[in-house]
Formats: sequence, structure tokens, C-alpha cells
Amino acid sequence: MVDYVIETNNLSKTYSKRKVVNSVNMHVEKGKIYGLLGKNGAGKTTTMCMLLNLTYPSGGEILLFGKDPKRHYNEIYPKIGSIIETPGFYENLTAYENLKIIGKIRGDYNPQKIRLVLEMVNLADAKSKRFKDFSLGMKQRLGIAAAILHNPELLILDEPINGLDPFGIKEIRTLLKRLSHEFGITILISSHILSEIENLADVIGFMDNGVLIDEISREELHDRLNKFVEFEVSDINLAQIIFRELELKENDDYTIDNNTIRLYSHLNMRDKFNALFVKAGIDVRKVNLCEENLEEFFTRFVSNN
Repeated sequence: MVDYVIETNNLSKTYSKRKVVNSVNMHVEKGKIYGLLGKNGAGKTTTMCMLLNLTYPSGGEILLFGKDPKRHYNEIYPKIGSIIETPGFYENLTAYENLKIIGKIRGDYNPQKIRLVLEMVNLADAKSKRFKDFSLGMKQRLGIAAAILHNPELLILDEPINGLDPFGIKEIRTLLKRLSHEFGITILISSHILSEIENLADVIGFMDNGVLIDEISREELHDRLNKFVEFEVSDINLAQIIFRELELKENDDYTIDNNTIRLYSHLNMRDKFNALFVKAGIDVRKVNLCEENLEEFFTRFVSNN
């Protein structure tokens, strides 16, 4: 039996008669990283806010750790850490001093725990640096430190890599993988950066216009990505004539972009097609067996649903 940390049943939210979240059925498995992927305005943040009891659902059901959070509020929410929007800290204080205040407010101040958490997020060397002098990546890592200071079992992170440079994104990715793999923390992360969700998540939920279209594991995703062969040729018109003579249909079997043909069918016959091109006097500059990326899959997937 699968152990789900988050389950929703027809979860919905309506603002001024507009349904921003529409009958979402989400399943986040214990110990996994679940990437909620969608364009800005897809309903990701609203869904997370409902999970965190920051806004009330208009309909549907939420189960956290297998229980109704309305009935077991005091038991469930101490197990959750979160970042919704940009974390707020005292500008003139150091990372340690900010976490010290958070610990005292929660009633569980522990200097050793703070030092351990700062080491986990790679901020231990920034002892004397004030928050106002932090890079955006450092600020995001301190936000995650605050979210895990009380040893949560579940992290809910809304766009934690938004605005970061490639190095900052890599740091957050490495940190989240470590929290999941080494410490067993279940992570729900939203993003519109498709490539990062592909690199990070064990399961991806595709969300568009308030609807969770599907949930796909990383392994299943790669099985569902379109495979194709790219031919870069010297005479695209002649190459297209050859394809037509073989009764291949444009847009169904292949597409054309400048001097490049993408062939989506008969992939095992690419050597034969290459030989036909050469025989017709066409220079074949490149032949590659390729796979569509997550952005191409997302665009195709959303348009077909």
C-alpha cells in the first residue's frame, strides 16, 4: 500500500465566481520529491495555500499524513515546513541571529540545532554576514533553513528557485535532494522552470488553468517523451519530395524547420532515408536520434488536454 503524505480529493477554490483550482486530485508519496509544474497563474500557489490552511477550499477534501487537518490541526501542522513567497528576515541580523529568534518564538531554541541546520544549507561560513548583504541564493537557503529548523517531515516550497542564477539554482537543487535522500523529508515544490523540475522531482504534477492534468513519475515521463530523428540537409525541398514519395505526411510523420527535418515515425529506417538523400545528391550534414525536452512535452501535453 502506498503511503501518501498529501492526498486531495476534488480540491477546488473559487474567487469571484472564477475557479482558480478545479477538482485537483493530488498524491504525494512519503519520501519523494513532487514537482508541481505549471505556468504562472496555473493555480499552484493557491493549491499550496489550501494545503497549509492559509486559505480555505471552496470544495473537496485534503488529507495530510492520512488525516483530516481540520480535525488534527495541532498534530499535523508542526510536521510541516514551508516557504510561500519570499521569506522575511531581519535585515541587520546574521543568519544565526535570525534563526535564534525563530527558535525562541517557537519555544524550541537550540544553538546546536541552528548550527547544524546552517551547515546543511551551506551557510555556516557566513557567521558575521548580515542578511541584507546576502545574495538571493543565500536568502533562499536561509528560508529553507528556517523551514527545516523544527525537523519537519514535509516541506512545501513555492517557487524557491525563482529569480536565482544557474549557480544558485544548482545549490538549491543539491540541498533539496539531500534533504529528501539523506533525511527522508517529503518535498512538494512548485515551479514554472521546467528543466529544474525535470532534474529534481521523482514525480511531476502537470497543472494548467487550475486543473491537475496528470501525475507522472520520472521514469514514466521519459517513456512518454517523443523520440525523433533530426536530419540537417543541403536541399530541404528535394528531401521533402523524397518523403512525399514514401507517403510520409508533414506534421504527422515529420516537421521542417529551415534546413532541418524532424522525423517522428519510422525511426528504425533512418539509415535508409539517409542513403536515399545521399543517392539524390543531398548533403546530409547531421543525423541525430533525439528526444523532446520537458518544455516541448509540457506544451504538447497541455494543448492535447
